[in-house]
Amino acid sequence: MARGFRLIFATSLLLILLDLCKGSNIGVCYGRNADDLPTPDKVAQLVQLHHIKYLRIYDSNIQVLKAFANTGVELMIGITNSDLLPFSQFQSNADTWLKNSILPYYPATKITYITVGAEVTETTGNISALVVPAMKNVLTALRKVGLHKKIKVSSTHSLGVLSRSFPPSAGAFNSSHAFFLKPLLEFLAENQSPFLIDIYPYYAYRDSLTNVSLDYALFQSSSEVIDPNTGLLYTNMFDAQIDALYFALMALNFRTIRIMVTETGWPSKGSPKETAATPDNAQIYNTNLIRHVMNNTGTPAKPGEKLDVYIFSLFNENRKPGLESERNWGLFYPDQTSVYSLDFTGRGAVDMNTEGNVTSSNGVTWCIASNNSSERDLQNALNWACGSGNVDCTAIQPSQPCYEPDNLASHASYAFNIYYQQNGATDVACSFGGVGIRVDKDPSYDNCIYMTARGNKTVASNTTAIASTSSSTHNEIPAWLASFLLAAFILKVLEN
Repeated sequence: MARGFRLIFATSLLLILLDLCKGSNIGVCYGRNADDLPTPDKVAQLVQLHHIKYLRIYDSNIQVLKAFANTGVELMIGITNSDLLPFSQFQSNADTWLKNSILPYYPATKITYITVGAEVTETTGNISALVVPAMKNVLTALRKVGLHKKIKVSSTHSLGVLSRSFPPSAGAFNSSHAFFLKPLLEFLAENQSPFLIDIYPYYAYRDSLTNVSLDYALFQSSSEVIDPNTGLLYTNMFDAQIDALYFALMALNFRTIRIMVTETGWPSKGSPKETAATPDNAQIYNTNLIRHVMNNTGTPAKPGEKLDVYIFSLFNENRKPGLESERNWGLFYPDQTSVYSLDFTGRGAVDMNTEGNVTSSNGVTWCIASNNSSERDLQNALNWACGSGNVDCTAIQPSQPCYEPDNLASHASYAFNIYYQQNGATDVACSFGGVGIRVDKDPSYDNCIYMTARGNKTVASNTTAIASTSSSTHNEIPAWLASFLLAAFILKVLEN
């Protein structure tokens, strides 16, 4: 009996460890409220090129689901507000939707979350009451096919769901939403689903310039805001808003529900009065956000707590109504070029390494493949360059001057450089999701001539230059070491 208990105890510890070793993740929202976006197939290539592993879409569009099959990208899909009524009324509607719209593409397309409704408390009409019944029907449909533990069901909310958010410890839900929130939170707690929140420090700054500093909104504040009730110190608005939600949940005794941020970001352009909507501020916010999340620092009230975050949005969307900023939240323009540099690993903007800004004595640089890149990443980047990037890759075909040496790094280097030179020879044009790097040594060889933006063509020795990138170090205990230590502890428990 005692040994059986120890075995159960040890197994529980191991499961807890496996969950704790999972760090926070950064995803991107793929909104499609535009008439000039690339096809889903091209979007899938772009997403893989930039190492984006998590993507949120707002519906269950079949073409998008097909495009992301076998990519490894995890999708959060959605049931729109306009579909809440039929999903809440009849179980058969949820069953049919799952059978026809999801199961034909799963598991080739990795679907991990289903959002039922979006920011319903911000909409006109009383549709809030439809959310939980619809969620229950969707979960029942998933349970029937054995997917209820693999695909989580939840609903997204704006920060307006709170009546108070400052100080964070006074965070409280709006009492007018109590009829809707109580059953929702009970559903989330019972099914271990996260509370999904859309958070925008940009709006808080824009609408309250006298009370909120720009540095505080951009994760750049050198001063601290003190919560008078807890003594906790806040250096950025994002953490303060997250903790306000944590305290609101704890006030209702929902302490086990974790939070996931399903939208946040910063616009790169705005109307004349939206002076903070600039590419520089957007880059600063999202770069600091990614670093903050990937470092697994958590928040002052929940240090080290896992927090997954989705950046809004993948593209600028020209059909969105409202101020100019509403159409300029994208990381990419519809032609798939970057609005600004961004690295999803948390190390900073792309090309933020010692070789990133190299220039030769005559100012000429080339873009080639990094030798620290995996074959998969290089292949994805090469496919994109020769496809969506509109690079003429004839020279790296058999019997052509740049085909030899016949290896992926050499072919990728040639294609990268053409794209780089044709797109202004900028840092962004040489990013390729982190696998491209600029050099000041001409990589041309034999009859394989690497073009330059100035049109200069020179012949170099028969070598292909492959540069190395600096690796980042993190002051944290690796997951494998934590696993080893706990495994040793478990064995000790079992021996006794």
